[in-house]
Amino acid sequence: MPPIVDIRHAGDRGLTTTEWLQSRHSFSFGDYYDPANTHHGLLLVNNDDIVKPASGFDTHPHRDMEIVTWVLDGELAHRDSMGNSGVIYPGLAQRMSAGSGVSHSEKNGSSATPVHFVQMWVLPDEANVTPGYQQQEIELTSSLTPIASGAVDAAVTLHNRNATLHGARLQSGDSVDVPQAPYVHLFVTRGAVTLEDSGELTAGDAARLTASGGQRVSASTDAEILVWEMHAGLGGA
Repeated sequence: MPPIVDIRHAGDRGLTTTEWLQSRHSFSFGDYYDPANTHHGLLLVNNDDIVKPASGFDTHPHRDMEIVTWVLDGELAHRDSMGNSGVIYPGLAQRMSAGSGVSHSEKNGSSATPVHFVQMWVLPDEANVTPGYQQQEIELTSSLTPIASGAVDAAVTLHNRNATLHGARLQSGDSVDVPQAPYVHLFVTRGAVTLEDSGELTAGDAARLTASGGQRVSASTDAEILVWEMHAGLGGA
């Protein structure tokens, strides 16, 4: 397969808006459905959500999904049927393995300010694993740092040996290289970067790389990026 770099700009994402939620979807999700845009590699969901104060997602179920939450601003209050509860804040990596079945709620932990977060879903290697929850503080640097992985040491683990989520916080002028992998998803959460041979990406923009990698990502302002490195696609392809 020849190398492919597919740039997706923020304004091209699906959008869900309610009285309390603005959710932008990188892939088909909920009422937004595009049969040509259901996933990239192992990544099925990359939602960029802003929830108003004292609002949020009521208790709802999941099965057989690895769900990673990364808060950009504010506080997200988590509660689940495993007995876990707490507040997710910037710099805290959280992973919930839905496995054989779990219910949870995610609410804005503040009555005064919005919460802004990215939630990402990948499939596990095996169905019906015991549900689990993990959170760990992590400090991003100017190098790619593993946030969640089933392949290498990371702040939190995934039940998928072919997926790693990296993060980096770049100052203007810093640069990192995109991992070499069959599938890579680069998402800009803050600021602006330039992807070698592909131009500038700003907050909310993404690059989907297939059979590619090694390109330089250079920050043109202070920026933060989330990078999924995936060594398989759906069905192991």
